[in-house]
Amino acid sequence: MVSRWRQVRNTWDRLALYLPVILMGVLALGTYWLARNTPAFFGGTADQRPVLHEPDYFMRGFAVKTFEPNGRLRSEIFGTVARHYPDTDTLEIDNPRIRSFDERGLVTVATAERGLSNADGSEVQLMGDAVVTREPAPGSAAPRLEFQGEFLHVFVNSERVKSHKPVTLIRGSDQFTADQMDYDNLDRVMQLQGRVRGRLMPDAGRQQP
Repeated sequence: MVSRWRQVRNTWDRLALYLPVILMGVLALGTYWLARNTPAFFGGTADQRPVLHEPDYFMRGFAVKTFEPNGRLRSEIFGTVARHYPDTDTLEIDNPRIRSFDERGLVTVATAERGLSNADGSEVQLMGDAVVTREPAPGSAAPRLEFQGEFLHVFVNSERVKSHKPVTLIRGSDQFTADQMDYDNLDRVMQLQGRVRGRLMPDAGRQQP
């Protein structure tokens, strides 16, 4: 009887030596199971978490300039406040003023209450009292062009101005209105759609822009 008791006691003593190791193993397995089956804190891991449309930085009283590979100034954007959205890599601008320069150095100026620009400033959407003006070359008889509307979409590199909303085009002393517009300055092509109305002033020396 004593011998059996000693045998049980020795077995228990040996088990007691390994008990901490066994408990640590069980705890590790439990922690692993929880990590695999419990949603991550704050709604998921960094890779799974949805990207929100929220600004990651602000600029005030700023100017952003872009240059051609040869160093020539291509465009510059000014504004009172700008907010950058990382999910779309766009810049939302209050009171934007944009100046773009073509290969001949001719300037196109755009203003509005709000603007939305892509990363390199080559594409800008103007909203609220939007105006785009293009001055003729010095010494040229071509008329001054001005576009007005609540929405104007400016493509700086391809020198285009588009709008799916009503616009007014002022060409020298002439004036046109339309429901939609697509103007390509490189090809000198103007497309007006919808209810198109025009007022042409007599001009014996009229030339194409």
